[in-house]
Amino acid sequence: MSGAAGVTYLCRLGDLAEGASAGFAVERRGTQHRVLVVRKGARLFAYENRCPHVGLPLDFTPGRFLNRERTLILCANHGALFRIEDGHCVAGPCAGQGLEPFQIRVVDGAVYLVDQD
Repeated sequence: MSGAAGVTYLCRLGDLAEGASAGFAVERRGTQHRVLVVRKGARLFAYENRCPHVGLPLDFTPGRFLNRERTLILCANHGALFRIEDGHCVAGPCAGQGLEPFQIRVVDGAVYLVDQD
């Protein structure tokens, strides 16, 4: 799948431990995007690394997106909390809003961002 049109390689699945998160900078269709990926159990979730409150990246420390309990995505700027499974904000200044999701796919142990048309 590497080099296939419409996909962008992010990392190896083994590089993302259970309960971990990571951040990536990617270019898609000529535009730069900051992407966060969270691994929860056997599933991966990907969102634009951008708080809907003021548009800032969610992480102060690169690649660290989860609260202490690793149960929610945390905006380090304003303390907003987002569900991992759907990016919905459950607490903070953007309650009721959500993170912009990205589609990802795992093929042969590699994690890819997939273009959404």
